[in-house]
Amino acid sequence: MNYWDLDRLGRVRLSENFFFREFLHSEVGNFFGIPNIPDDPKLAIETGSKLCQEILEPLQKEYGRIHIRSGYRSSHLNAFCHHRGLGCASNEKNFARHIWDKRDAQGSMGATACIVLPSFLTKFERTGNLTPLVRFINDNLPHSELMFFKQQCAFNIGVKAC
Repeated sequence: MNYWDLDRLGRVRLSENFFFREFLHSEVGNFFGIPNIPDDPKLAIETGSKLCQEILEPLQKEYGRIHIRSGYRSSHLNAFCHHRGLGCASNEKNFARHIWDKRDAQGSMGATACIVLPSFLTKFERTGNLTPLVRFINDNLPHSELMFFKQQCAFNIGVKAC
């Protein structure tokens, strides 16, 4: 992939409010100079579109702007992050999760993003109560994964498909 291919990929609209470029940012990749570029852009676009349309758009409609902490990860970047103990699971565990362009061992495709909902974070900092958010997600979104982190009430949310 050359620069212009990457530029075009970043401009792909995954849903009404999300473009692929938002999911390519990686602090690890930037700091260590590791490109975060899909091997299979077509599959990454397909899975990223599903994540954005079915999960992120309804969340944004309900809670306002979404801050993306981590989205797509290339296999190379994820492996580097995992081996350095920088908070990434192994590639095998992240296929069809953060590694959108590889199917998992069952042949499923999927995508995961780690996000923060600034409007919910403000409420959570006052109350410490995740229940309203968890209830909304469980009642309204076809998610395959939901995992919360302590820092900034960030959470992984994902979607799978065959």
